[in-house]
Amino acid sequence: MNLPVVIAPHAAAQALAHGARAVDCRFDVAADADPERGERDWRQSHLPGAVYAHLDRDLADLAVTRRGRHPLPSEAAFAATLSRWGLRPADPVIAYDDGSGAMAARLWWLLRLAGHTNAAVLDGGIAAWRAAGLAEDAEVPAPTPGSHAVHFDLGAIADSEQIESVRQDPSKLLLDARAAPRFRGEVEPIDPVAGHVPGARNRPFSENLDAKGRFKAADVLRDEFGVLLAGRQPAEVVLMCGSGVTACHNLLAMTHAGLPGARIYAGSWSEWISDPLRPFARG
Repeated sequence: MNLPVVIAPHAAAQALAHGARAVDCRFDVAADADPERGERDWRQSHLPGAVYAHLDRDLADLAVTRRGRHPLPSEAAFAATLSRWGLRPADPVIAYDDGSGAMAARLWWLLRLAGHTNAAVLDGGIAAWRAAGLAEDAEVPAPTPGSHAVHFDLGAIADSEQIESVRQDPSKLLLDARAAPRFRGEVEPIDPVAGHVPGARNRPFSENLDAKGRFKAADVLRDEFGVLLAGRQPAEVVLMCGSGVTACHNLLAMTHAGLPGARIYAGSWSEWISDPLRPFARG
């Protein structure tokens, strides 16, 4: 069973019925949000058999310093998480959240980093699942722990030193997924410094979605990203955001559009500004 990277609700239901595994990634990254609300919502109701991925505990390692607000988990920690969920390397995985797919895309990217490439994000999240009238589950699963080795593809990750080079190279493209007012430095609700990396371009991840909150058609996304790439190959693109989460949404959209191969600046803006000597721009 090979999953598309973006999967519609009915197709997801069929995949789950044939052995795919669901992972609930509901989480709110707003500064004043309740970080446990997503897990409480999962405990009340979720896709059949879904385990829960907590952004701060499972998809990041907040004990790491100077690597942004959501540093990557270690290979060992992520392997332990996948094993706790009972995932096997060959299991198809469907990640979902409660809206845009940004949190689910973070898990999708981490799975790909770990070599677990048969993974998808549910288009429209649990709202679309419910709108389709599909069954939910209130039972908290207790999966049999598995064994899942993890070796991250470090070539798919960019660091701050590489960003310094990328931002000054016109053959490369640094693309920031934050909302335009944050990118311009007009507002900054989360990080201590407003603005963006000099030389970066802005592609808010929300622009990957249509008016109904679903992913735009692949050919539409290909045309839109094609304008930004301006003849560059995806491998010449580095994607960033505030902390390396919503950047994954742009990577997912590019992959959905047939443009795979961009890298993610894992620490993103929150790592960049951890060094006061690094430049920043506004406007």
